Parts: sequence; C-alpha cells; structure tokens
Amino acid sequence: MSKAAILNRRSFMVASLAGGAVLTLDASVVLGASAPGAQPDVLNAFVRINADNSVTIGAKNPEIGQGVKVMLPMLIAEELDLAWEQVIIEQTDADEKVYGIQTAGGSSATPRNWLPMRQVGAAARAMLIAAAAKQWGVDAATLSTARGAVLHKMSGKSLTYASLAKAASAETPPDLAKVALKDPTAFSIIGQSKVGVDVPKIIKGEPLFGIDMRLPGLVHAAVVKCPSHGGTVVAIDDAAVKAIPGVIAVVAVNSGYVPLGKSDTVLIVADSWWKASKAREKLAVTWDDSAVRGFSTAGYEKDAAGLLAHAPQTSLFKAGDADAALANAAKVVKADYEYPFLAHATLEPQNCTALFKDGKLEMWAPSQSPGNGRAETARVCGIAPEDMTIHLTRIGGGFGRRLLHDFMAIAGQAAKALPGKPVKVLYDRTDDFRHDFYRPAGWHRFSAGLDASGAIVALKDHFVTFAKDGKPIRAAEMAATEFPGPVVPNVDYGVSYMATNLATGWLRAPTSNAMAFVFQGFLDEVAEAAGLDLPELMRRTLGASREIPGGRVPFHTGRARGVIDAVCKSAGWKGRETGRGFGFYFSHLGYFAEVVDVTIADGAVKVDKVWVAGDIGSQVINPINARHQVQGSAIEGLGQAMLGQKIVQETGVVTAENFGDFALMRMDGVPREIAVEFVKTDFPPTGLGEPALPPVIPALANAIYSITGKRHRRLPLEMI
Repeated sequence: MSKAAILNRRSFMVASLAGGAVLTLDASVVLGASAPGAQPDVLNAFVRINADNSVTIGAKNPEIGQGVKVMLPMLIAEELDLAWEQVIIEQTDADEKVYGIQTAGGSSATPRNWLPMRQVGAAARAMLIAAAAKQWGVDAATLSTARGAVLHKMSGKSLTYASLAKAASAETPPDLAKVALKDPTAFSIIGQSKVGVDVPKIIKGEPLFGIDMRLPGLVHAAVVKCPSHGGTVVAIDDAAVKAIPGVIAVVAVNSGYVPLGKSDTVLIVADSWWKASKAREKLAVTWDDSAVRGFSTAGYEKDAAGLLAHAPQTSLFKAGDADAALANAAKVVKADYEYPFLAHATLEPQNCTALFKDGKLEMWAPSQSPGNGRAETARVCGIAPEDMTIHLTRIGGGFGRRLLHDFMAIAGQAAKALPGKPVKVLYDRTDDFRHDFYRPAGWHRFSAGLDASGAIVALKDHFVTFAKDGKPIRAAEMAATEFPGPVVPNVDYGVSYMATNLATGWLRAPTSNAMAFVFQGFLDEVAEAAGLDLPELMRRTLGASREIPGGRVPFHTGRARGVIDAVCKSAGWKGRETGRGFGFYFSHLGYFAEVVDVTIADGAVKVDKVWVAGDIGSQVINPINARHQVQGSAIEGLGQAMLGQKIVQETGVVTAENFGDFALMRMDGVPREIAVEFVKTDFPPTGLGEPALPPVIPALANAIYSITGKRHRRLPLEMI
C-alpha cells in the first residue's frame, strides 16, 4: 500500500464545508485542521452528512463494471452504522493526494481498501458518539448507533448524525490503528447484495460514460495512426483536409509510447466527429515504418519453433536436476502448447475529452489508472501534473486496456493546441483493434517425469515470448513460482525471447489467462499418464496444507485443495467422465477451481454448464456483484477459447477491423448455468475481477478432450 493510502490521525482531519453539506469527511488528505484555509467544523472528504440525514459517500476508484462504485461505499457505510437507503454515492475526481491509490486493475480494490475504508466510517462514527456524549453529559461507552443516529438506550434519547455533525468536527480524531471496528457477526451491509448505483441510468441510456461527454463548444477529433505499429510521422499533406468545411485543425501528436519529439498520431479536429472521420480519407501522411514492417504472425511462429529446438536463452527457476530425473523416470510426458496475441475489444472504444485553459488542463477520462494517466499526459504536454484536473467517467469495458493512456496523452495535446476549446478524441472500432496494447502470444515446450507411483518427479518448461533489451515486454512475463514448480523436486523453467513491434499490455488476469491454459492442460495429460484425474493429481501434488513462499505472495496448498474439493463435490465429479473437464488456478490472491460440462450438438461442441468454487477470504462483500463477476469472468474466458479470438499481423500491421474479425460471446453461446460457490476461509478478503477467469479455459480444453479424444494444445480451441 502506498503512503497516500495510509490513514492516520493527522491525515484524517480535514476542514471543508461545501454544497450545503453539514459534514464532510476525508480519509487521506494531508491537511490538518490548523492548516491555512481549513475550517474547524468538518472531519474528513469521503463522507458528507447532509442536512436531511442522508449521507453522500465518495467512490474513489474507477468503475468498469466490477462494482467498486458500490463496494467501497459499503465498507464505509457499514462502520458508520447507516441504513443503506440513507446512502448516496458519488464518483470522486482523480486525486491520489486526497483519496490514495485510485486504480481499477489487479483485483486490488478489496485487499487495498478493506481496512482503510472501514476505518473511515468507524472513526467518523466515534467522533459523532463523542459529540453526543458531551451534549448529553454521559459516558460515550453508554451510547450506541443505528441507522444514522446516536442512541442513549437508558434515557431513550437519540440524535441524528446531521444534528451532531458540526459538533463532531471539533472532536479529536481517534487513532485509526486502534479505532474499534465491527465484529463481522454484526455486519448489516457487508455481505448483503446491493445493486449497482448506475444500473437505472444504464438501463435508460442516460449519459455516464466517457463517450457520452458533451460540453458547450465541444469539437471532435479523429485519429490517424501508422498502419505498422511504431511508425512515426515524416510529413503531412493536409491541404485537402483543411479545405473541408467544418474542419478546424490538423495536429500531429505523440501518443506517449514513442520518444518525445516524434509524432506517431495525427488528429483531424472538426465540428463533428463524422466530419473528422471522413476527412481522414483525404489526409496524406508519410510514415517512417521501415523498422517495423517485417513483423508477422507467421514470422513469430517460425522463430518460436526455431527457438524451441534449442536450449532456453536464460533460466527462470531451477531445482534439483530435471534432466537426470527425466532420464530415470518411469514415464515421461511431453507436449507443446501455445496461445495468440489478444485484443481487449472493449465495447466503448478509447476516448477522452480535454479542455486547456489558462495554462491548466481539465480532462474527462475513462481511465483505469488516472494517476499514471496524469503523469503520462503531463509529460507529453509539458505541463505540471498539479495543473491537471481529471474527472472520472464510467468505463464501458476496460479489461486492462485503460491502464495504458494513449487516449489521454493524445487528448491533452489536442486541447493544448486549441486552447479554450473542449476537444473529444474518439477512436473508431478499427482504430481500437489495430492500435491496442495486446496480450502477448507465447509458446511452451513441456516435459514431465513420473515415478512408479504416478508422482511428478521432474518438470521442464521452455517458454518462448517477447522481449526488448533482454527483458520481457509488458505482460509477457512468467513467474518463477508457476505451479507446480515449487512442489516438484526437480524443475527447470527456461525462457527464450524474440522481438515484436506490437505494443503489449495487461489483459484481464494478465499472464494467468495464458499460463492456466498451458499448465493445467499439460497437467491433465500428466494425470492421465499417471492413471489419475486432474483433481486427484493436484491433491497429491499439493500435499499437506501449508504456505509455500515465493513470488509476491505465498501460495497456500490448503486453500487450493479447499476449492478443488468444493467444486468436485458440487459438480458431482466422479473422475474422468465423458464431456467433463477440470481446471484450477491461483491468481490475484484468489483460489479458483472450475468444472466445465460439454456436449456435441450439430457437429460442434456446446458448453452446457460451468461449476465454480472460489476462495477470496473471509468475506464476500457484495454477493450479487461477486456472483456476476465470477460468471462474467467465466464467459469471457470461454469466449477467448471458443470463438476464434486471435490477433493476426501481416507486414507489421494488425488485420482485425471489427468484431467480425474478433468475435465476442453472444447470449446463445453462454452456458445455461454458471453455478458459483464461495469457500470462506480465515484470511483477509481479496479481489474478484480476475481470478475466476483463468481456470475455465483449461477446464474447457480438458472437457473437449474427454468427449472427442483430441487433445487441444493451442488457443483458440477447435470447437468441432
């Protein structure tokens, strides 16, 4: 957790009355009550207690459909002892100096905020109680709270939070490390299903998303980029474009991902986006792309095959002597697995609206990581980060794409070139597909050795991926602790690298969405060779319940076994059966095991049902949203595996233009049921946006093998 997100007594105190509010509460602004401009009658800014005793709670993190806009306020409201119907939720602006880390990525919102947000509510509640105790002249210990009021049961007296707010602000904030938190058995909001606050507006089509932004005097920008990734501008002939009525400007900009001083994007700004987009047909740009035209999907496959034929270039992890153990093994299993580049394919294409005025930049940005977007935009615009204001819009699909900020950097430069005019930059669908930050492709060559009892005694993996300057590019890494390496006596994980011109990025459950397929697919082959099913091989390989150190966090074998046993029980798993497959994976602090049931209909494989068991700790904060997150993860994973999703590149250029080239799951392809079970354990709650996705892919591949007898080692899967 960064220092910005750590709460203490001094940082809890803030003074700010605004908008008719009685009380404003902020958990992390470093501004004491004695600071210049501070007002002495306010506590802090996540919470605003209104005159009618309703309570406005700020949702600080970007909302991309993961439900954080409701989940984080639930934590505050629980400890503040409110009735949920009293709560009004508002999206905050992006300001990490005020709100701490504001990121939608890595399934980090729950583990990062589980205690701090509860402490916000609990500390405010304690100050309200202290104010009531003074007013009544009683011991604070004799007071309780309920539904936004302080109660004195002995006398029957009560005071609303609204009536106490001003007095409470004069109280000394409690030590947040020692503030009393509710016992989980007393929770009345946490653990209860709460519908998304934006759902009614979404159903009605009301403006919420970045693409919906409208401002007085708004102008529109369409983008022109080099077809080959990494190409930069040499010359622009814009005479024909500028002659078109309604065209305002042609601006060359830097996306933030090429060296400063070079432009890799040209913007056509007009009084409507349609005019700007059509004007691209008349724009002539000379590109410098000679260094990036030689890359292609066919070339990667050829180079990967050549690298796999030799020893790995470097080692990721070694234990024991894998070669000797393989030579002496009772059985040896070998297989090659691979997966393609993938696009994020967000339904809302990339966009950002910006206004530059009086040396300051104001933005309306659907960003998953606005703090990083602020830094990147300030860098390319040549302004100070503190001269930027970023308003967070709801995001129409992120999946990691909006952790990169080309759309913000481009919009900022456009606005700076046209001061006083709000500029909306909008990618069309082809722009979005052809200039994504792709999930990297990868190739694996596995060997495993079994002893006479069927135990894994040796494991080798030669992983081929992409690198620059000797280091794996973004999202192309493989963890040295990839299971089952840490529990096998003889292991050799090696890696070889090749180059690409494609920009890469994190896709939902980054690296895990690929590694789960290759490792769990291969382990199913190993299990078959051992005369076992995959769940039983996993149980035997996991061994006794314990924590295994390594990586960012330890791996708990008991928690892994818990979800394996749970899903097998709920699915009625009886060992290897026709039409059933199993997969397990640990990622983003979540342990998930899944069973997929398939049949063959009209010559094609059909997914009938998915069973899921997950361990995300001791609490499921918002059950309805948690279930939907798991179901959505499973559907997305099935889509990656079933629908032919892959990014193809020719002469440096991505060929996809629209969803006809990169299909998404439709309702008629979704399983009739995705049954979700949570296994609660005595560990702090963790996130849920990502860890349910990876296991469904190998579970599907293993199910297809069970019914067709054909082993699928390459994504996307052949579904007939």
